[in-house]
Amino acid sequence: MPSPNPAYIDALIRVINASPFPSHMSMRLESIAFDQAMVSLETGPCHLQAYGIAHGGVLATLIDTATFWAVFLRLPQGDGLVNVDLKLNYLKPVTEGVLTAAGRCIRAGRSLSYAEAGVTDADGTLVAHGTSTLMTLPGKGLSLNEPKFLTAG
Repeated sequence: MPSPNPAYIDALIRVINASPFPSHMSMRLESIAFDQAMVSLETGPCHLQAYGIAHGGVLATLIDTATFWAVFLRLPQGDGLVNVDLKLNYLKPVTEGVLTAAGRCIRAGRSLSYAEAGVTDADGTLVAHGTSTLMTLPGKGLSLNEPKFLTAG
């Protein structure tokens, strides 16, 4: 596998973190590498449901996002990705603090990939875990002004 271009990674993180949905959710792509990604979210009142705990959709969003980015660097430049299923378990309620989702690509295929993510609270306790199947979308990727991979020179 070719080496990811650090300039591409920096540009990607900047673009993603400035995008409307991650900004709206107070969510950040912290890091991305082959087969792994780290996403964080600072919980606030807008993330809580009526019982005062983080809404399940917040945890699902973190898992969805971390699995997506854990697979992303396996794609050729110019290709995109979409989650086609998401399965998760809620393990512990969360009321406040930073949540961190660590995504890991389990299998990268040409058309379908499979990944998992665990969400931990500020104390490092696992609060949710999930898996996702993702489908490659040829030609539907992000257009950044950097090559995705370094060329051997």
